Amino acid sequence: MDALLAFLTADFLGKATWLWLMFIGIVIALLVFDLGVLHRDPDHVIEVKESLWLSAMYISLALAFGAWVWWYLGAQSGMEYMTGFLIEKSLALDNVFVIALIFTYFAIPQKYQHRVLFWGILGVIVLRAIMIGLGAAIVSEWSWVLWIFGAFLLITGIKMLWIIDNMPDIGTNPLLKFLKKHMRVTNELHGHRFFVTQPHPVTNKAVVWATPLFFALILVEFADLVFAVDSVPAIFAITQDPFIVYTSNIFAILGLRALYFALAAVIHRFTYLKYALAVVLIFIGCKIFYNQIYGKLDAWISLTVTFSLLAAGVLYSLWKTRGAPPVNGVPPAAGRAQAVVIKQA
Repeated sequence: MDALLAFLTADFLGKATWLWLMFIGIVIALLVFDLGVLHRDPDHVIEVKESLWLSAMYISLALAFGAWVWWYLGAQSGMEYMTGFLIEKSLALDNVFVIALIFTYFAIPQKYQHRVLFWGILGVIVLRAIMIGLGAAIVSEWSWVLWIFGAFLLITGIKMLWIIDNMPDIGTNPLLKFLKKHMRVTNELHGHRFFVTQPHPVTNKAVVWATPLFFALILVEFADLVFAVDSVPAIFAITQDPFIVYTSNIFAILGLRALYFALAAVIHRFTYLKYALAVVLIFIGCKIFYNQIYGKLDAWISLTVTFSLLAAGVLYSLWKTRGAPPVNGVPPAAGRAQAVVIKQA
């Protein structure tokens, strides 16, 4: 019993082990509830109304967890969590745009999209844990890296302000070209399966083939990895506490599947949000330099400025695009999606 208590109270990345285990338990419970209760049918189509309810549930849980963080770890940690969650949730809108392009390119029916997004989220949870763990170790060992993070965020924000909107061409993605060159892929979908066994066209021997659904999953994971290059430094500019960084990231991502089905058809309404996101990244980059020179900026200032900028971007976008239909059934570029093209070049 004493050994168990010692294990649960032992320090792990700045927090007691039991805090990490509690959060992991919450995430597992949500994923099991999602897959085992809400979506037992793998081909279930999520309608907009259901998507909105699910999004509201995930956001409510995230805010409730933030309130607990505020109460248990203090107001400073609570505001840092809320700021991080708000930034990650807003940046996730670009993920929605790119995911929509990927599904359109591979002609993935809506009834199979949830399966791709569910497994994509599992991959994201692991990838973000690795990136945040590495980031925390690097920042802890070499604090001057924060200067690089700040410069990177400033450059990224300025690029977002000046880049002309372009529709990313999924077909020219280098990862997709690599997969097509080194893997056998079927020309058509096979239900919700990622792999199938079929005869080889030359040897007639039964071999394993990937389906377009698997390629869509890989590109969804790749898109999140690219976007994480921006979002992880952004959250480390808010706080260097790995627990706050990871929990705010994961809670923002957990609701992305539900959010996708609600926003995919109306993401074009958020066209001007990219400018608000750009200014937020510039603000966070400047905040890093301020912290390094003058001392840490109050958390409530970061939260207030971030919320005000993003709220202004959303409201202005909704006002300017009122009545605007999607372009050719696919939403136009609305944010960091342009950065995907740049980073792939």
